[in-house]
Amino acid sequence: MKNDRLDLYKKLLLSWDERMNLIGPEARANLDAHVNEALEAVEILRPRGEVLDFGSGGGLPAIPMAIICPDARFHLVESSKKKWAFLKHVVRDCKLSAVVHGDRLARALTRFPPDLQFSLVTSRAVGNPGEWLPSLAPWMEPDGRAALFQGSVEAPEIHQFRKGAAHKLSRGYLVTFHVKQ
Repeated sequence: MKNDRLDLYKKLLLSWDERMNLIGPEARANLDAHVNEALEAVEILRPRGEVLDFGSGGGLPAIPMAIICPDARFHLVESSKKKWAFLKHVVRDCKLSAVVHGDRLARALTRFPPDLQFSLVTSRAVGNPGEWLPSLAPWMEPDGRAALFQGSVEAPEIHQFRKGAAHKLSRGYLVTFHVKQ
């Protein structure tokens, strides 16, 4: 069942990408490797509870992670209308426990229920994490983590977070941070 949903996701992504340019040529050419990297991250992170993915784009890594982790509820934040329309379609067709927030992060935060707490925040190469990650600290569980998919092991100091571990993935690094509360 999970493999069927992963196959459906990849089929939908490639089909929509032909019309809307959801992912770059590198991701398109190496889609299986990108999906496998998301699955590697699942083994490291073990997502549970409420998970936020910022800058969800074409759904990597969040959609494969949501397929494999039915006990987690994913919140996908994406400001591009064409990308969040795609994400909503995939969430519905793959029957995922996920909510798509079609907005910028700052506005999405104003719409979250006040008692919402994230156990995990993920993001792949979105801007400067030192600028946007601190805004999520009040929304994190006391033992909450952030996991950044990066091309390098280097990680900046991030206000209200302490660096955890850096994990080598097949295509890059997964750098984790823990919220300071």
